[in-house]
Amino acid sequence: MEKEMYGDILQEEDVKRLVNTFYDKVQNDVLLSVVFAPVIKDNWPLHLQKMTDFWSTILLYTKKYKADPMPKHMPLQVDKAHFERWLQLFNETIDELFEGQVAANAKLRANSIARIMQAVKGIEPKV
Repeated sequence: MEKEMYGDILQEEDVKRLVNTFYDKVQNDVLLSVVFAPVIKDNWPLHLQKMTDFWSTILLYTKKYKADPMPKHMPLQVDKAHFERWLQLFNETIDELFEGQVAANAKLRANSIARIMQAVKGIEPKV
């Protein structure tokens, strides 16, 4: 069965589709779910909205997300394998759903975010 492609990420509905699809994978992933579940608990709808606002700000310049995500992520017990899996699932989701300049930018931005977070946490990123 072939996946339906949506072209590029051009509007908030596209960002919402990306975030919901990606975090559905995260919630069902053996490695990542154990990191996020104890922190997010049953607040997934709120978290998904925040992540939609975050990615909408980064990709569509909507300025909906104004917080600093770093402090909330620093306490998480993660290592290089977690970042690699996060990036793998994110890129996989982009490739399954979208194609275009903004989609390519989303993958670049996710990679940059992962590198910065790893650097701050003292984790040697994948080169």
